[in-house]
Amino acid sequence: MALPQKEPLRVLATEEQATLERISKSTSERVDRVRRAGALLAVTQGKNFAAAGREAGIRSHTTVASLVSRFNTDGLAALQIGSGRGRKRTYDSVARSEGVATAQRPPNRREDGTATWSLSTLQRTLRKTTHPTIGATTIRRVLEQAGSSYQRSRSWCPTGTAQRKRKSGVVTVVDPLTEEKRG
Repeated sequence: MALPQKEPLRVLATEEQATLERISKSTSERVDRVRRAGALLAVTQGKNFAAAGREAGIRSHTTVASLVSRFNTDGLAALQIGSGRGRKRTYDSVARSEGVATAQRPPNRREDGTATWSLSTLQRTLRKTTHPTIGATTIRRVLEQAGSSYQRSRSWCPTGTAQRKRKSGVVTVVDPLTEEKRG
């Protein structure tokens, strides 16, 4: 026996209906989006959640019920994968950019206690200022994702760049073949 529907599907706009029909018939769309669109279309045809789920290839009627609830509030965004149960990012993009900016500035000998950055001195500095639990491995990953690498000069700088002394002063030189050399 099917459970009563607690929250019925709201009336669809014509463009929502057309989008759901296009997605449900698509062969190049992700399978989970096709199934969700098919389930929503089956519910609009008057089928209960269990029958709509069976028709769309979704095993649980409670999954269809939560899909309908999300669709009522979020619209077509409900077709996307919802947030997972996995661990959330500890450091957002702002925190990552702060770490990269700290690594790319020259250290202050008195404040930072070093003349050149290493992972441990970067960790110590970031823990003092903004991120009390950041680890050296996290710093290394963030810097590598930002395109920096540890140079022989014991400084973190963007890969493919180097600072050279010239008569006019220090100049940053960029290697145009950086991407080819990485591959």
